Amino acid sequence: MKRAIAGTVALVVIFVALVVALKAAVVVGAGERAVVFSISGGTKSKNLNEGLRFVVPFLESVRYYDVRVQNYTMSARQWEGAVQSDDAISALTSDGQSVKLDVSLLFHLDPNNVWQLHQKVGPDYIAKIIRPELTSVARNVVSAYPATDVYSLRRREVENQVQERLTDVMKRNYILVDELLVRDVQFSEAFHQAIERKQIAQQQAQRMQYVLQKAKMEKEQRVIEADGDAKAIRLKGQALAQNARLVQYEYLQKIAPNVDAIITDGRNIGAVPGAP
Repeated sequence: MKRAIAGTVALVVIFVALVVALKAAVVVGAGERAVVFSISGGTKSKNLNEGLRFVVPFLESVRYYDVRVQNYTMSARQWEGAVQSDDAISALTSDGQSVKLDVSLLFHLDPNNVWQLHQKVGPDYIAKIIRPELTSVARNVVSAYPATDVYSLRRREVENQVQERLTDVMKRNYILVDELLVRDVQFSEAFHQAIERKQIAQQQAQRMQYVLQKAKMEKEQRVIEADGDAKAIRLKGQALAQNARLVQYEYLQKIAPNVDAIITDGRNIGAVPGAP
């Protein structure tokens, strides 16, 4: 009887020891950090890195965080964003135009300060920090630019400004920004029509300028040709005045090709036509 009781006690002790050992051992996976919470002392000011780690059973618990790069997208297209609806950021430009931005934020949690993120923000950091700050910063940046700049001319600058400001905000909350992408900018139909009208007007102005430039060049060419003709006539007149024989030469150049003989006494010239 005593042996049976002793065996049972031994089995219970072994079972309890196994349970305690299992509770004490935690495995932190690749790309993760674990935060330890103690019943007596609260969140511990350190992280558990990857691998097999040990905690005090029943007195300490762990919370796992992914510290790899994550993507949070806000998009007007239902199948692209984190929210399955039109989730693009609405903003107003400096000239009062309404725009919608499709953005993607690539980020990761600061692996050395996950315990501080857990203590001050908690696991719902996307809803508490990322989403509201991304929306707020994007709206503030866009409000400093006119619509035409956001549309094309300085779109990259807008993107860089949002990323730069967001980086500072996120870092204070132990979130590190890797890249911000403004994937699409959508304007109202009225703005698109205004842009189209402006482009058409610019094309017409360029075409008219080309026509005027061409006419100017043709006029200049005619002036050059007229000046050349006038100069040639003037030179020829001077030559004829200085040499009377040049007149005779000019006359001979214009005689019909069927002339057989030319009669001259040195002062006058006569032509004898050939037989028909």
